[in-house]
Amino acid sequence: MKTILLISRCPPYPLHLGDRLILWHLARELSRRGYTIDLLALYDQESDTDQTAEYADCFRRIELAREPRRDAVAYLRRLLFRSARFAVSPDKSFCPPLWRTIDTHLKRYDYDLAHCFGAVSIYEFYPLFADLPNLITPYESHTRYLRSAARQGRLSARAQLPIVRRFESFMYSPFDRTVVISEADRATLLSLQPALEIEVIPNGIELARFQPRDFERDPFTLLFVGNFNYEPNQDAVRVLVQQILPQVRSKAPAAKLQLVGVNPPAWMRALTNDYIEVTGAVPDVTSYLARASVFVCPLRYGAGLKNKVLEALAMGIPVVATPLSVDGINVANGESAIVAPIERIADETVRLLMEETLREVLAQKGRELIETRYTWERTADSYERLYNEICSLR
Repeated sequence: MKTILLISRCPPYPLHLGDRLILWHLARELSRRGYTIDLLALYDQESDTDQTAEYADCFRRIELAREPRRDAVAYLRRLLFRSARFAVSPDKSFCPPLWRTIDTHLKRYDYDLAHCFGAVSIYEFYPLFADLPNLITPYESHTRYLRSAARQGRLSARAQLPIVRRFESFMYSPFDRTVVISEADRATLLSLQPALEIEVIPNGIELARFQPRDFERDPFTLLFVGNFNYEPNQDAVRVLVQQILPQVRSKAPAAKLQLVGVNPPAWMRALTNDYIEVTGAVPDVTSYLARASVFVCPLRYGAGLKNKVLEALAMGIPVVATPLSVDGINVANGESAIVAPIERIADETVRLLMEETLREVLAQKGRELIETRYTWERTADSYERLYNEICSLR
C-alpha cells in the first residue's frame, strides 16, 4: 500500500472535461486497490468547491485553492532567470496558498510518492517534494497543440508558441518521470528536452457504461460530441456544417447532424434547423452514441488523446476521423475506424452510410480495440507499475 500526495491543476469533477476525467478514474481505481491519496488542487469555478462530495470517497483529504490570475511579468521572469523557474517560497510561486498547503501536508504527513497533474500551474512546486519519488502528468504537449493551431492560421497560437516551447524545454526536467497520453506528445517533448524520462499511458473507457445497445440505429444520422468551450471542437463544427454536411447531403439528402455537448456558443445554437440539432448539455451522452449511424470527427488541430473517439469506439458506432483525431489510439484504418484527410471525410461518411457491412465491421472491431487496450483498469495498472519502478529506484 502506498500513500500519495496528488497535486492537481483542477479537481476531478465535472467529468465532461478531459483532464478531470483522467483524475477521477485513476483516483477511483487506485483507492479501490488500497492506495491512500491526499488531493491538493487548484480550482477556477465557484461551483468546484460545492462538488467535493462527488469524489470524496476516493481521497483521505481534499483541499482546494483558488487559482489566481497570472500576469505577463510572472511568466517573463521565469523565462529570463533560471533561478526563478521553480518556486522556493510562497511569494515566489504562482499560487502562494497552494504552496503553503503543500508544504504543510509534507511536514505533517508521510508520503511515499508525489504525483502532479498539470503543467505550468503545477510544475514549479517541485522543490517542495524533491526528496520524494515523484512524477508529473501534463496530459499532452501544449507546444504540439499550438503548432497544429498555428498551421490552421491561428495568430494567437503563433504568438504563444515560442513562449510555451521555452517553458516545455525546462518544466519537466527535474521530475523522475513525465507521463503523456500519446506517442506524438512524447515525441514533441523529447524534441524540446531529449533527456526527459517520458512514459506514455493512454486514457481508458468505463466499459460498463460505454457499451453497444441492442437496438436499431437512426439511419443517416451523423454525430459529433464535445465540450464546445474548446476551440478545436468549435473549428470542427464549422468544418462539419460548412464543408462536410453539404457534400454528404448532396449524395444522401436524408442525412442529418447532431452536435452534442456542453457550452455551445450562441453562433452554434443558431445553427439549429430541420437537419442540424444542437443539444447543449445532455443527461447521458451514451443514448446519442447508441442511436446515431456514424461518428464524424474532423478535428484539424489539437493534441493529446481524444476521449470522444474512445467513447464512440466503445459504443460500437462507426467512426470516420482525421488522422489527428485518432492520435494515440491504435486504430487500423478500414478495420476499427476510417481515417482520412479532411477533404475525404465527406466521401468516406457517405460510403459508411451506404455500406451496412462496413459499418458492422467497424462497430465490432472498434469495440474489441477498446476492450483489449483502453480501459481504466489498464491505465491504473500502468501507473502502479510506474509508481513501483520510481519508488524502487529511489
